[in-house]
This record gives sequence, C-alpha cells and structure tokens, in this order.
Amino acid sequence: MASSKAKLGVNSETNSLKESNSSGGGPAGEASPNHRIYCLDDLETVATVGTGTFGRVFLVKDKKSRAFYALKQMKISDVIRLKQEQHVHNEKEVLTEVNHPFLIRLFWTHHDERFLYMLMDYVPGGELFSYLRSRGRFSNATGLFYTSEIVCAIEYLHSKEIVYRDLKPENILLDCEGHIRLTDFGFAKKLSDRTWTLCGTPEYLAPEVIQSKGHGRAVDWWALGILIFEMLAGYPPFFDDNPFGIYQKILAGKLEFPRHLDFYVKDLIKKFLVIDRARRLGNMKNGADDVKKHRWFKTIDWEAVPLRKLKPPIVPKVSHEGDTSNFDVYPEEDWKKDPPVPQKDLEIFKNF
Repeated sequence: MASSKAKLGVNSETNSLKESNSSGGGPAGEASPNHRIYCLDDLETVATVGTGTFGRVFLVKDKKSRAFYALKQMKISDVIRLKQEQHVHNEKEVLTEVNHPFLIRLFWTHHDERFLYMLMDYVPGGELFSYLRSRGRFSNATGLFYTSEIVCAIEYLHSKEIVYRDLKPENILLDCEGHIRLTDFGFAKKLSDRTWTLCGTPEYLAPEVIQSKGHGRAVDWWALGILIFEMLAGYPPFFDDNPFGIYQKILAGKLEFPRHLDFYVKDLIKKFLVIDRARRLGNMKNGADDVKKHRWFKTIDWEAVPLRKLKPPIVPKVSHEGDTSNFDVYPEEDWKKDPPVPQKDLEIFKNF
C-alpha cells in the first residue's frame, strides 16, 4: 500500500486490517450473526484483503449462510514477540462492548495453537484513504459528510469511556452505500483516567502523547483536527521525513492552511489542534456537543447522521457482497506453516 504513515507501538498495520459492516442485522439479511456458533471449517477463504505486522485479514464466506465476513488472523508468536498481547485483548474487549452503525462489529473470536482469529463485518467499499489519494483532496461538502459521521462514532466511543487512538484515513472504511465504518481497534482502550502508552501514527499523535504526560479521550479530537485538514488539503498539517521532525512540528503547533479552505473549517481545525487539552474542542465540559454546535456544521441535522440519512458523496463501485475490487491485491502465500506455540504462550490467550 502506498501509505507513508507507519504506526507506532509496533502494531504497524499501515494497511488497516480490513473489516466492515452493512447496516443492521447480519450480512445478506441474515437474522443475527452474533448468535451463531462458528467454527473455522465453516469458513471458506476467498482472498486476502489486508496485511499487517503480525496478521492478515481474509475475506471469508460462511458455508452455511453464504454470507461474507472479514476474518482477522494473527500469529500468536508475532503478537508475543512484538509485545502486543494487551492490545489484542483490548481490541476484543472494546469490540465486544460496542454497537454503532459507524463501527465495525465483532461476531466471534477463536484461537488454536498458532493463531488468534476475529470474525467481523466485511465492508466492501475499501478505505477512505484510497479515495482521498485518487482525488488528491476532498471538497468542503465531502469533508463535512465524513467528519459528521466520525464525530458521532467518537462521541459514542467516549460515552463508553473508550479512547480510539488510531483515527486516520486508512482506518475508515466505506460500506456499499458510502457510509463510514471505523475499523482496526488494536489501539482502542477502555479508560477510567488516562494512559501512558505511546501508540498511534506519527502525523496524528497529540502533543500529550509525544510528551508522555499521560493522555485520555482528548487525543481523538486532536486526531480529528488532523484528519479534517488532511481530507481538505490532501496532506497532513505536520509532516516530515522522519518521526522526530514530525513531533517537533506538532509541539511547535504552527499551522499553515491552504488558501482554499473555508473560514469556518479553519476555525474548527484550530480549536481541535490546541496543545492545552483542557481548552481543546470536544474535551471541555460539554464534550461532543461543543463540536456539533460549531458553525462549520450549521447545515448538519445531527439526529439524522447516525440514522445514515445523510447522502454519501462517494458511492463505492461494489458488484456483489464479496467484491474485493476496492482493496489492494495481495500475494496469497501460505504463511500458515509456523510451528505451534508453547503451552505457556497459549495460556496468555486462553480466554480469547
């Protein structure tokens, strides 16, 4: 993938392990995939739709219901070697708890002697990243649509005391109608207070993460400011050839806007990219309500957004539910030949 953005926290899945969802119910109008008991033999692998540091995401077809899903498969040996055990457990915990039209759904988890498995929605429209790259940048109206849906997703996660920590175009999928679906919850975490782990993507890190001051849900609003800038400008506000150069620019906080940006969106971005998180929009006492009342959103009917009533600006070309044409093509090498991991390592994932 052409993304220049590498993740930190080792979980360098620049390719955002692809998962996604159609609205309501289960795929292909199935009653409720949540209540099925699955087994690997029921799932026929169709193609790889994403790769990462220690895993792959496969498009699979359920032989019983004929429905399509994304199966995220992670090598236990690599998860342990890269010290990602807690992130994997966090991802399962968070996805088990959430249910929102703009978030991926988790249906089943499993492990054997080599791999961890997570069965999720398959979202056939591909990454927002690829649409942004092919267009160069989005119009004000297009950026407004995606931002509105993301605001609702972040508000929902924060209401459950979950920080997402990995907002970027690679982790936003489009469903067949063009609505968003946030994916890759490897860095998401349930937070009662704050956390100190350095993780995320360099261009999107909030100052408090770089300074190891302890961070909380405010980092998601900072990242949204970066994302809006990148969607409308075609590049992120702070970039450099190496991460330390990026960090210096973030901490300096100097913003240079392209001329064509709307006055109100510039004001919104400035209010998200405030170094003092106590004064950062979205992180004050009225939370997401302050964001929704900003002038840039004056045309948005906030009640209609989570009902998916806004008209998507981009409708992906999807010929059928198992269409993979909106994802990169990956070589289907056989990577399942690893030896089984020792019993003591399996113990770490016994409840997975």
